Amino acid sequence: MQRRRLLTFAALLVAPALMAAAPAKDEKKKGGGASFIQINTLTATVIRASGRRGILTVESGLDIPNEKLRAKANSVLPRIRAAFVQALQIYASGMSPGAIPNAEILTLLLQREADQVLGQKGARLLLGTMLIN
Repeated sequence: MQRRRLLTFAALLVAPALMAAAPAKDEKKKGGGASFIQINTLTATVIRASGRRGILTVESGLDIPNEKLRAKANSVLPRIRAAFVQALQIYASGMSPGAIPNAEILTLLLQREADQVLGQKGARLLLGTMLIN
């Protein structure tokens, strides 16, 4: 019994020192600079060349140099993502089976959605990987 109390007491004495010595965790972004907002991966169902269903995944983000607009974008990020997913689903439903996604059309569609949700221009859409599984 004495050993348990001694170990508990020792742990309580050492814990604050360990917490103080631990480096502070800085929240790092996945990519981009300070003006970049990463959007979670967008998905939509497509028909593959074999006739089976597939999933179109698109990685995207917004580059917003204006601080006020970036703060607004962060506050309405779920709405932006919902608009992006809806636009992507509509686009994917119109794709021919086995067709590859057109990055130029997707950029125009998603940029329009971003401008509409934010209520003004100033956010630049950046597309990453587009993949059909």
